[in-house]
Amino acid sequence: MADRGEDEDLQMAIRMSMTPEPKRNKPRDEVAGVISGLPEDSPESKTRRRELMAAAAEKRMAAIVRVSPSPAPSPASKGVKKEAEVVRRVEELPLRNESLSKELSAEEANKLFVMVFGSEVSKDILAQWCNQGIRFSSDPETSMGLVQHEGGPCGVLAAIQAFVFKYIIFFSDGLKESLRMPQNRGLGASSKSHSVPSYNISSLTEGVKVSALVRSMGEILFLCGNNKRAVIATLRIPENDIQRFEGISEEEVIANSLKALSIESALDLLKVLRVETHTSETTAFQRLEALIPLFQSRMGALLFLISALLSRGLDLVQSDRDDPSLPLVTAPFGHASQEIVNLLLCGQAVPNVFDGRMDLGGGMFLKGISRNVEVGFLTLLESLNFCKVGQFLKTPKWPIWVVGSESHYTVLFALDPSVQNENELEGRETQIRRAFDAQDQSGGGGFISVEGFHQVIRETNIKLPADKLDNLCSAGFIVWSEFWQVILDLDKSLGGLKDSSGLMGKKVFELFHFNGIAKSDLNGSQVNFGGETPLQRPRLTKLSVSVPPRWTPEEFMADVQGPSASGASDSAGKDTEVSKPEPVQHAPLVDCIRTRWPRAVCSWSGDPPSIV
Repeated sequence: MADRGEDEDLQMAIRMSMTPEPKRNKPRDEVAGVISGLPEDSPESKTRRRELMAAAAEKRMAAIVRVSPSPAPSPASKGVKKEAEVVRRVEELPLRNESLSKELSAEEANKLFVMVFGSEVSKDILAQWCNQGIRFSSDPETSMGLVQHEGGPCGVLAAIQAFVFKYIIFFSDGLKESLRMPQNRGLGASSKSHSVPSYNISSLTEGVKVSALVRSMGEILFLCGNNKRAVIATLRIPENDIQRFEGISEEEVIANSLKALSIESALDLLKVLRVETHTSETTAFQRLEALIPLFQSRMGALLFLISALLSRGLDLVQSDRDDPSLPLVTAPFGHASQEIVNLLLCGQAVPNVFDGRMDLGGGMFLKGISRNVEVGFLTLLESLNFCKVGQFLKTPKWPIWVVGSESHYTVLFALDPSVQNENELEGRETQIRRAFDAQDQSGGGGFISVEGFHQVIRETNIKLPADKLDNLCSAGFIVWSEFWQVILDLDKSLGGLKDSSGLMGKKVFELFHFNGIAKSDLNGSQVNFGGETPLQRPRLTKLSVSVPPRWTPEEFMADVQGPSASGASDSAGKDTEVSKPEPVQHAPLVDCIRTRWPRAVCSWSGDPPSIV
């Protein structure tokens, strides 16, 4: 009974310590009131109050500091469970102006469930999303990557992975510092001025990887929350109170507590889900670190998706979308929609990848990307002319891209930020392409009206001869490929890109591709002992990329030899011709790379990189 009364007094003192002091004319002791039935003016009351306030401050500090898993207690430890319970209760109390923990209402849970999965969802899709943790690969050669075992949540994992690469590659020194300094996330650094990092996978410690993961998750959540808040979704399970018992790891406790958990409806979600709202980056990062074992569990990917949606706000997510009646997880295979990927990359659940908005007339428009991004996005669908990725996603701040195929998401990255630097040809091409795309109302079809074309040549200071201008406009619309060929053959003094040296656009660099899904790997030493059973693990592939000069994408894909017809008729013999490199190897990933670097040819060792 004495312990119970002491705990109640401690709880009261903690609440008092988190309550702003009221404005008053009376002395402090008169406002404080009575504790444990002692007269408020008695010396005993004042002494007791001071002791409890000191104890409360000490407990709150312990709760804040204790964000990393502590060593398992020895058998000789006394009162471990009681201390864990007291600390748990302290941690659950909201920190003033920093965090707030609550349960979802039945209406919110139903809205969330239907938004993600729809009103009719198969058990197979639910199983995919309820059995994927956010875990690093145990394979030494891919240990910096998140491994995927279930189909479906790859869009969530790939987006997190892209940010993890950002921190591991470009900010690994900062990861050794305290998580209490979120301002060192690197958001203010310049990728163009950043030195080439020293990248050694084997040197990555578990602490560095976890720190990169925490910072990545925190940055994404605050990005979704407009840099004002981060909502963290957790599970309300008694065994998941971050307690320690002899011989049982925290991961085992969580795994055991989730064995009977099944999410098949909004009601199931309502029973177990709790959400914490953080406005302080410091406390959000600390809380994420403390919850890493939960996010590593089989519910991790789904919990992070829910966290991102709630950070954005369910109403804002629906307003971002062109068709909010469709579920975010697409049927029949349960893949993450483009809206989910865009939410995690740019903080808005827009469904398209072009820049800005596309006006359809009559007050209708389609929504695309509206801001610069830290990491970007490329897709195989653009090479198939199904969509057009805008410059915001193609040229992110850091040379890291989520790569989309018809059924999977992977990650492409470079170690050297200078691969993003534009030479003279690329800079001019980007300028002209931006102006052209701004007039393209075809949904990425690559053609514009005559009126829009005249606006483009005015903005880009292109002086076309009358015969070429009339020829381009004769059909009533202008196609990008035809316009670009004219620009390549137009002298630089007239705003074109004709270059007698033929070397203006040459580039050579390296890229790396990571596919997190565990697949068979047949490359020599990567086969298990005996040579019969291949390893099941993620894939990391190094690609050598060469971008030859002058060749247009159409010429390269058609395997046209020699200069273009128009170039040949215009003093081609006097120009220094550059031989086109042989396409050493090809895979669908190369088509994705060419949407970012036209004319690129790639080579690699071993199996071709897979984007499925």
